[in-house]
Amino acid sequence: MTAPTPDKPSVSEREARQVAEAAREQDWRKPSFAKELFLGRFRLDLIHPHPMPPEEDARRGEEFLAKLRDFCETKIDSARIEREARIPDEVIKGLKELGALGMKIDTKYGGLGLTQVYYNKALALVGSASPAIGALLSAHQSIGVPQPLKIFGTQEQKDAFLPRCARTDITAFLLTEPDVGSDPARLATLAVPDGDDYVLDGVKLWTTNGVVADLLVVMARVPRSEGHKGGITAFVVEAGAEGVTVENRNAFMGLRGLENGVTRFHQVRVPATNRIGPEGAGLKIALTTLNTGRLSLPAMCVGAGKWCLKIAREWSGAREQWGKPVAHHEAVGAKISFIAATTFALEAVLDLSSQMADEDRNDIRIEAALAKLYGSEMAWLMADELVQIRGGRGFETAESLAARGERAVPAEQILRDLRINRIFEGSTEIMHLLIAREAVDAHLKVAGDLIDPDKTLSDKARAGARAGGFYARWLPKLVTGPGQLPRSYTEFHPPGHADLSGHLRYVERGARKLARSTFYAMSRWQGKMETKQGFLGRIVDIGAELFAMSAACVRAELLRTTEDYGREAYQLADIFCRQSRIRVEELFDRLWTNTDELDRKVVKGVLSGTYAWLESGIIDPSGEGPWIAEAAPGPSKRDNVHRPIR
Repeated sequence: MTAPTPDKPSVSEREARQVAEAAREQDWRKPSFAKELFLGRFRLDLIHPHPMPPEEDARRGEEFLAKLRDFCETKIDSARIEREARIPDEVIKGLKELGALGMKIDTKYGGLGLTQVYYNKALALVGSASPAIGALLSAHQSIGVPQPLKIFGTQEQKDAFLPRCARTDITAFLLTEPDVGSDPARLATLAVPDGDDYVLDGVKLWTTNGVVADLLVVMARVPRSEGHKGGITAFVVEAGAEGVTVENRNAFMGLRGLENGVTRFHQVRVPATNRIGPEGAGLKIALTTLNTGRLSLPAMCVGAGKWCLKIAREWSGAREQWGKPVAHHEAVGAKISFIAATTFALEAVLDLSSQMADEDRNDIRIEAALAKLYGSEMAWLMADELVQIRGGRGFETAESLAARGERAVPAEQILRDLRINRIFEGSTEIMHLLIAREAVDAHLKVAGDLIDPDKTLSDKARAGARAGGFYARWLPKLVTGPGQLPRSYTEFHPPGHADLSGHLRYVERGARKLARSTFYAMSRWQGKMETKQGFLGRIVDIGAELFAMSAACVRAELLRTTEDYGREAYQLADIFCRQSRIRVEELFDRLWTNTDELDRKVVKGVLSGTYAWLESGIIDPSGEGPWIAEAAPGPSKRDNVHRPIR
């Protein structure tokens, strides 16, 4: 058969938003600490006392971590991976034998059945040894075939594919296209029904693991036809199937061992039994998968923070300037304090979110998104500060340092490797919008029809009555709360420890202020609120800081009762909260005092060429070629660089 040409669909901004809205989970069946926080309600009871893993889960997790640590120390040569820009096949084979491909897969399918908590600890460990290996394992299990099948797959699909994923087969997730990133409404790859099969045609870009993958999760658009609902749909595709070509292995600023490519599908037949979920459910499957899948990135960010702290401590104690170690100079000491405090908070956010995911009592879609957003941004800042602390040696490569007889510290490499985390699995800008949408969900449910131009006057009248009742009950609760009572949260001020109770009172007051600010902005801008991306980004960043402060305090109290370093944990939580409060106050100020309007005017001028004179006096070293590569359907004209590892 001849498949129709998958032309890029012409999609308006409103249509694109409708596609994204239809894909998100509409209901909140379980409580959410972060959702309540954005509504001005500080539900400490949802996260304190800190949830703990069952003893058996912890025992199995620790046993695997011990084996993985030994493997990382004896089998992984990070410098070789960086030098050769490839993970050696024998390392990947060793990880398979260790069971690392099946960390999250149930034991009945041959996996290890680790909890989210221990899966994340494993990623932090292996990612510290080699970020490229961390990315390979994360892409395989967090967004590759195992996770969507676990949630949405049929029993037949689980029986067929999960044993392979647990031990032998590497998987990849294929959504992005050369001209489609975070706007999936324009997806061009087609899956045309043909009897008991679908026929795939299209090109996918940035297919992490795609070069070495055995199985692929592919998002494709099924045309609407008789008997077919159509829409964006998820499929499991054999990477070695006829018509699948890996046309390029991409190279990047960091993660040089990453097996990321461009994959073309030409008349690829996929059995209908390989479809995950119904037609049109692809985006919902992707977003639901990412609810916990996003926790893999902050896991590796935590590992990076721990390494930055170790190097900063060792180097700053050994390096002397003006008669004393550089750590004792205030300018450097402030950076070390930031790294230590932030690493503590990131681990607190990660462990809390992961344990809540394991318990499945709470809806953590916002918490996981905040962990990804906050972790990726703060890890980048910590790595940048480490490079600054190391000075010229921070800018020098580990290979060069070793060549002249010094310790091969890859500080510049971790900076490059971490940079992608602010883009992977939802850029910071997209995460701001995604979280903001969830944060205002309660408002849109009661008052959304008031600002919807497509609603009738009667619809608006009903919405007005609904909104009036909701806000009459909600707004008075934002005026006062436990944060104004000096004896609130006193259990977080045990004798001989730093006082964290004041920080929790601050979080409670901050949550109510955040909710009031959001309500005021919605009243002011109404339907234009969704265009105020600067404002929404700051709202989300405030929420992220408040969540991190809460998690840090709760973790400190847990460690006080379970470990010998509880006093030190309280100290770290205290300094983190003090640093965070400064950032929160600045963000609150910038909600209303900013250059957003002027920025928009300047952008118009830049795009119209008004300031083109400012670009004179330079040479552009960029090569020739289109900004976006042509991705017309058809047979591949390039060699297949796919190389499965057996």
